[in-house]
Amino acid sequence: MIGRPLGNRLATLVFVCTGNICRSPMAEALLRTRLAGSGLDTEVLVRSAGTHGVDGSPASDYAVVAMRAMGIDLTDHRARTLTQDTIDGADLLLAMTDRQVDFIRRRFRRTRGKLYLLSEMVDQDFDIEDPYGGTKEEYARCARQLADLIERGFSRMESLLI
Repeated sequence: MIGRPLGNRLATLVFVCTGNICRSPMAEALLRTRLAGSGLDTEVLVRSAGTHGVDGSPASDYAVVAMRAMGIDLTDHRARTLTQDTIDGADLLLAMTDRQVDFIRRRFRRTRGKLYLLSEMVDQDFDIEDPYGGTKEEYARCARQLADLIERGFSRMESLLI
């Protein structure tokens, strides 16, 4: 069982990027799909947020296209700005860049032990480039990179949520 006993709530993982319209919603959708494929989708709540998001904005068009190519529908996504409440409710926060990790640590409290780079889930330390404003191919490349990191880092994520 992946989710630890947390009263009446599920273990919660939040992906974080800048605007919550490209990388983090793609990662959120990819992990939800991975969890569903493992029968664990009822044990973990997966969310996403942006350090500088505009609440209610839809996912970028090319993010929707990249996810559609992977059989995932991202059209209902709406951006959320990262808040202290989101952080407090999270058991694991996975950011896309070192800069975002630094911002979150400076701006918010109570992140110790639950804030990491997504790349750290595969024992590496690198930024996932923002495809915003890029080509359809750049979004597809980013989506493949996210899918790879989620697949290879799944057991590490699971261990941090237990």
